[in-house]
Amino acid sequence: MYKKYIKRLLDVVISLIALIVLSPVMLIVAILVRIKLGSPVIFKQERPGKDGKIFKLYKFRSMSDKKDENGNLLPDSERLTKFGKILRATSLDELPEFVNILKGEMSLIGPRPLAVCYLPYYNEKEKHRHDVRPGLTGLAQINGRNALNWDDRFAFDIEYVENITFMNDLKILLKTVLKVLKRDGVVVSGTGTTIDFDEYRKAQLKENEANNKVENDESRKE
Repeated sequence: MYKKYIKRLLDVVISLIALIVLSPVMLIVAILVRIKLGSPVIFKQERPGKDGKIFKLYKFRSMSDKKDENGNLLPDSERLTKFGKILRATSLDELPEFVNILKGEMSLIGPRPLAVCYLPYYNEKEKHRHDVRPGLTGLAQINGRNALNWDDRFAFDIEYVENITFMNDLKILLKTVLKVLKRDGVVVSGTGTTIDFDEYRKAQLKENEANNKVENDESRKE
């Protein structure tokens, strides 16, 4: 009952209230983004949602458009300003995602929506993270946030998908508030030691291939 009907109803009610109550904060952030980073104020990027359906995720812009002498965008770490880091560390950049929730593309609680380019690299179990709407926050976010390695992050995502209840969602929501206030477990993209999932999975595949080759060579010697 909760998973099928009540969860979505709560998403609509809470996201609508949040957009109304937080509208002054969002307006101030929008003005600051316009002054410090320029236009557009809202960053839009395609992400896979429920059942892998692609939607446009909304965030406040947090990086500049600085380019090299050839006209190519500089790396994220060089385009991410001090102001942008503050937006990400406080999660203020994610406030426009309440619009995605209201539209039914996201939920308050669920696996975080990741890049479209990651889709080919999920194994069969990891693909189940798309059985539900992606969330503004989730089980992985309260257990290390983006400081987790990819395997642990996906393990928490699947655990959530298999155990959706009102009490679990409430606990995740309350713990998320505490995490954000403490800025706990935050690794700002482009500035930390984490690597993109596609690169992480490619490295795993290469390592497995190398190990298999060694095992096959040893078996031939025997």
